[in-house]
Amino acid sequence: MANTPRKTTDTKTTDEKPSGGQEKASSGEKESLPGPMAVLRNAREQLAELTGMTPESVSSFERTEDGWLLEIEVLELSRVPDTMSLLASYEVQLDPQGELTGYRRLRRYERGRSEPRGAGG
Repeated sequence: MANTPRKTTDTKTTDEKPSGGQEKASSGEKESLPGPMAVLRNAREQLAELTGMTPESVSSFERTEDGWLLEIEVLELSRVPDTMSLLASYEVQLDPQGELTGYRRLRRYERGRSEPRGAGG
């Protein structure tokens, strides 16, 4: 008889935990996702580690269905004077946790030269 009440108690506990546990897992999942600033920092660090180049700035940043999409300006070649340094824009894709899943160079340009938006590529 001692086993029967325990099983009933265990069954109740088991029945209650999945629904409560799933709710906590869902909210815990949301809580464990990094915020925008953490994503920005991590994206810059990961891109620098992979490419060996210094990120200058983030010019575009958005949350997508698959995670995050950023455009990061990178110093590709330092020159003197600095206005002749070669920069590049990289599109960086991250998963919802902020881990880099892919990147590609969109355009290269000299620091001192500007282009109309959309003219690069």
